[in-house]
This record gives sequence, structure tokens and C-alpha cells, in this order.
Amino acid sequence: MGNKDFFDDEDIKRIQDEDNSLIDNLVRCKNPGDREMIEKAFSIANEAHWNMRRKSGEPYILHPIAVAKIVNQEIGLGARSITAALLHDVVEDTDYTLEDVERDFGQKIASLIDGLTKISGTYNKTDSSSMQAENFRKLLLTISDDLRVVLIKIADRLHNMRTLDSMPEAKKMKIAGETIFLYAPLANRLGLYAIKSELEDLSFRYRQPAIYDEIASKLKHGEKKYYALINKFSLPIIEKLTESGLKFEISGRPKSIFSIWKKMQSKNVPFEEIYDILAVRIVFEPVPGVSEKTTCWNIYSIITDIYLPKPDRLRDWISRPKPNGYEALHVTVMGPEGKWIEVQIRSKRMDEIAERGYAAHYKYKGDNSPETELDKWIKKIRGMLENPHEDPIEFLDEFKMNLFSSEIIVFTPKGKLISLPKGASALDFAYEIHTEIGNKAIGAKINYKLNPISATLMSGDQVEIITSDIAKPEEEWLSFVITPKAKEAIKNKLRSESVNRIQKGMEILEAKLGELGVAPNSEILKNIMIAYDVTNKDELYSGIELGTINLDNLKKIIKKSPSKNIIKYWELKLLGPKKDKKDESQETIKEIDYNKPFLLRENVESAEQSYEIAKCCNPIPGDDVIGYRSPEGTIIIHKPKCPVAIRIMSNEGNRIIAVKWAMHKLVSFLARISITGVDRLGLVNEITNIISSELKVNMTGINISVKDGIFEGVIDLYVHHTKDLNNLILKISNIKGIESIRRVEEFAE
Repeated sequence: MGNKDFFDDEDIKRIQDEDNSLIDNLVRCKNPGDREMIEKAFSIANEAHWNMRRKSGEPYILHPIAVAKIVNQEIGLGARSITAALLHDVVEDTDYTLEDVERDFGQKIASLIDGLTKISGTYNKTDSSSMQAENFRKLLLTISDDLRVVLIKIADRLHNMRTLDSMPEAKKMKIAGETIFLYAPLANRLGLYAIKSELEDLSFRYRQPAIYDEIASKLKHGEKKYYALINKFSLPIIEKLTESGLKFEISGRPKSIFSIWKKMQSKNVPFEEIYDILAVRIVFEPVPGVSEKTTCWNIYSIITDIYLPKPDRLRDWISRPKPNGYEALHVTVMGPEGKWIEVQIRSKRMDEIAERGYAAHYKYKGDNSPETELDKWIKKIRGMLENPHEDPIEFLDEFKMNLFSSEIIVFTPKGKLISLPKGASALDFAYEIHTEIGNKAIGAKINYKLNPISATLMSGDQVEIITSDIAKPEEEWLSFVITPKAKEAIKNKLRSESVNRIQKGMEILEAKLGELGVAPNSEILKNIMIAYDVTNKDELYSGIELGTINLDNLKKIIKKSPSKNIIKYWELKLLGPKKDKKDESQETIKEIDYNKPFLLRENVESAEQSYEIAKCCNPIPGDDVIGYRSPEGTIIIHKPKCPVAIRIMSNEGNRIIAVKWAMHKLVSFLARISITGVDRLGLVNEITNIISSELKVNMTGINISVKDGIFEGVIDLYVHHTKDLNNLILKISNIKGIESIRRVEEFAE
């Protein structure tokens, strides 16, 4: 929330104009009283936020109005959701209470706003990592009650991303990281395709501005050419579709910046080599008496009569829609000038579901419609949320995996369809059917062949689980299951096994001590733990029950009773010096000014605050970087696109700080380059010569292989700055026979 600062006439006029624009363009508010309710919500919100400004300086009330417009026009929700969007910050930031909301607007809107109000007082605020993850957890809990809360929250996030410029750098990184990590996949899972694409692009723009600007300018530069090509491509299709008597709309556009960049990364090619930058969409009116599916295939047939299709790029989401409800037929064909162009074929209903997602999906769903994949997914999420003990960050990781995973379809022996995430094992399948089948699983018949339960399933497999009454879950099972349901069931079983084991071990030890006439006390237990080299009682008791700790020497151990000094030394060595509980929670790390970037100097020892370079992405001076202030106080330097950094930005965003290189030429950083080319005599010598002699760069490792005349190599070297690395890459790329050379962004040392 910004400062109190009195509004002038221009502010008041702008607020009124925005409110009028909202009221005049209501999409789904047909009931009498809808407009009055929305206008009442606006006047309460306007009064509550009067003279308050956002960080950008604009009146605060413009934010809830903008969120209400997104909820209304871009997601297509009704009057209650618009009212909740207008009031979503009032309860949190002003004296207007939930009781007031219930009195003025009824219980339903009050519960929507309660779901939107940020979490407070339910977890330890000093634990910043769980605070943010727990916040998401509360947001997701509302999936169980009312999905509209999540949709309004996505609208709130979209407007925040559209107006992120006024935020300090560290806050931008936190919000952009959270967005790509959770909100964009969540929007996608709920079928809000247009919003998902915009969230991805906006997050990318703030996390990697240089690359974003470069792709944007290349798209802008080729804009006229792209649209001319789309027009040329579309004309014969328009002609044939019109002849067939169809009513349709056809539009074309380049793909989103983020999706182009993802393709560049996955295929490791430059922008110029991405072949399907262009997409054309055909949206048709349903033909009376003809199914939408038949019309889609008729249009496909007309297009492929004109242009040659790429067989491996046919995507049929009509026969089996995507889990988020998306239906369409996608075909990639060879267009004019040798360019591949993707064509998306949809009915008007399919198009609305693709753009508006959940809200449109339920508009078309009758009361007796079969359960959709989206309904099943919401059920799964409810199941995940029912476990209150799970660590919030672990929960968030599993939830995210559940969001991102593309799905495979497998069959039971009787032909029933089961949806699982890509990469799921036979054991995941077993738990999906029933927890007890999972717990007793010993093997699986996949397409009638015997396989271990760890076998990875493929779409279309038919799976039968083989069980045994003596089988039980083991720790290693966790390494080959990926569904939250399976993980949770295994953990629960192991937990209960462990509790039994500890209890039995404790009873065995007490019985043995009883035989020796000794009463167990903390002093004796410490001596026993030292003797058996274990760090806690649970480990001791478990070891006794499992038989890995043999109690035959117990009599000798008790007689040895070491002096107090030895015990003190053992405590110190094992546990470190004792800290006062109070001091521990209040221990502070050197304060950092979040408003200005932390400078990464050459001499780490003399720097005000120590820092280290993350091993997961190995940034070097000149790279875009962010800092993560660890609980121990060290600042760890990551690249913003590093998966570890994105996860941190989402879970522990308040520990992200802006950092800046302040390096000269003293310190060297590890980098890796990958080279491919056509082998010839003396090629390796030329490469190493340029690195060592010409550019005076130290190599630390070189690995080269030649197969069928094709040369591949990886070289590790120490450089001072990205400029040095780019210079080196440029020089080597000019050597005859070198086909490609690139920096390897992420590698494990």
C-alpha cells in the first residue's frame, strides 16, 4: 500500500472513468441487482482506499477496479466474483471487517474475500521459507471450497505483473519468480491459456530483460513480413472453407516470446532457426446436425489438400481433451516460402474454453455431464491438501510437479482408463488404484510382460499389479514414485513402521538394563549413544530393534561411565556449543539495504558480506544475476533463469536481493563450452592454441570424442568475464570445420 496523498481532480476523474468502464462492460451480470451490488462494492472500496496510492503513484483503488475488469472480461466470472475482486484488499488493509462484508453482501462473498485475505498467525513468521509456501497452501486450500478464489487471485497477480515496473529490483525478482513457478502453471491447469501466456512473458521480461528485448525486437522487425506471409497462407484456405459453406473466423499471430525462448533452449538453436514461430487459428460456428469433431476433421482435410502436413506434428485434443479442458486439432503444414505454420482448428465453444478456461468450461457443462479431467485434478489436489503434517515447501514442490506434468493414459486389465503424470512408475499406478494395492505391490505385468514395480510406464500401456501379503513399503520406493498420492502413502506407512520400531527398541533396551539392575536415565543413555556412535535416541532404538546395534557389551559400557568432562566434550563435538533458545530465534544477519544492489567485489574476505557462486548454474561476471541471502548469512549468487533460483524466488522471495558485479581482472570463474564439428587433422591443436596461447585462458578440463568423422568436445576453463568468454567463442567459431559452439549454462562440477 502506498502513501496517503490527497487526490486532485485528474485522479478523481480517472477513478470515475475506470469505474464506468467496468460497469458498462459487464459480461455475465444479467440478474436484477447485480449492477447495484457491484456499484455498492465500488463505493465501499473507493471510500476505504480514498487518498491512498500505489508504489507507482496512481490511486490505489485503480488496482481493485483493474482486477475486477480482468475477472469480468478476461476470465468471464459473474457479479459475486467482481464484487469480491473490488473488495479484495479492503479487509486486509483497512478497518472494514469480514463481518461488515457479510452484513452488506452476504455470507458467500464474505467467504470469497476470506479466502483472498493473506494468511496471518498460523505459522512461525521467522521461518520465511515456510511463510511463503504456507501462503500458497492457504490459497490452494480454497480449491476445495470455491475455485473462484484462485481465479481472482490469478487476476490480482496478472495486474500486479502488468504494473511491476514501480517495484524495487529484489521485489520484482521475487514476484516474477513466484509467477513463473506457480501462477502461470496454475493458470494453464485451469485452462486460462491467454493469461498463462501473458504471465510467462511478463515474468520472463523481468527475469531476463536482455534476452526478452532481443526476441521482442526480432519479432517486431519481422512483423510486416510475418503478417504478409500469414495473409498469403490464409487466402486459399479462406476460399475453400467459404466454398464449403462454413461460417468461420481466421486469425494469425507469432507465438509468445517465452514459448519461442523455450523452443530455442530445448532445441539449442538461435531465433532464426525456430521453424514454427507463426500460428494460424480457425474458429468455426457449429454446423446443425454435424458434430464439432467431424467439422474439425473436415477442415483438416481441406487444409491438407492445399498444404503438405508434417506428420509428427499432428495434435488431436478433440478425441481426448487436455486435462485442463482444452479441445482443438493442431496441424503443422509447409506454407509459402518453405515456412512451417501451425494451424489450430476449434469450434466457437472450444475457443471460449481455451481463452476463458474454467468459467467457460462450466458454462457449457450440464448437470449430468461426466466427470472431466479438471474435476479429477481438483479432487487430487484436495487429497494432497488433506495432509496437515507435510512440510510446506515439500508440498509446494509436489503441487508444482502435479501442475506441470504432462499426462499419460494407461489401462487396467479390464480396460479402465487411468491418468498419470509423465514418468510415473508401475508403483504410482498401483497407489492410484488403491493404497493397499500399492503397499502390497511386488511386481507388475506391463502389456503381459513381468516388470519390477519401479518400471516407468508409457502412454497406452496395460498394467496389472502383482501383490503379496508379506510385502511392505521401503525407503527406496520414494525414489521411483512421482505422484503425491503414492509418496504420501509410502511416507505414512514408513512413519508408522518407524514409530513401532522405536517403541520396540526402547522396550528391548529397558528390559536389558532391567536385567543388569540399572534404571535408564539421561546420563546412561548418553553413554550408550556415545558407545554405539549414534546421534539421537530414535536412531539408537531403531538400531536395537533392527539388530544393527548389538547389546551384548551393554554391561561394559555402563561400567565405563565417563567423567563429566568427556560428556561435555562429546556434546560440544556432536551438537556444537549450546545456544540460548531465545538468542537462536533472534539471531540476526548483517542488515542489507534492499533498495540498492549488493556489489560483488573481488576480495570476498574484505567484503562487508561474504558471498559464493552457486554450483548449479555457475554465473560469471557479465551474466544477469540475483542474490539469495541464506539463513546462515552468506549471499549465494544465481542466474535468474536457474531452476534452483526460480524455486527460491517462489518459496523464499523475501531473501532475494539485487546484486551487481564489481569485478576487475583478479578473480577467475569456471565456465564450460561445448563444441561440435567435422573432424580433421590438427583441429584440437588449433582450438587449444587459441584458448591457451592467443587468449591466455586457463583450461581445467578437456573431453573430446570423435565418431564417424563428427567431433564433439566439452572444455572447462577459467575466465574473468562473459566478454572474455564471448570473445573466445567467436574466435573458435571461425576455425574451419567448427559447426557449433556454445556455453553450457548449467553443469555439475
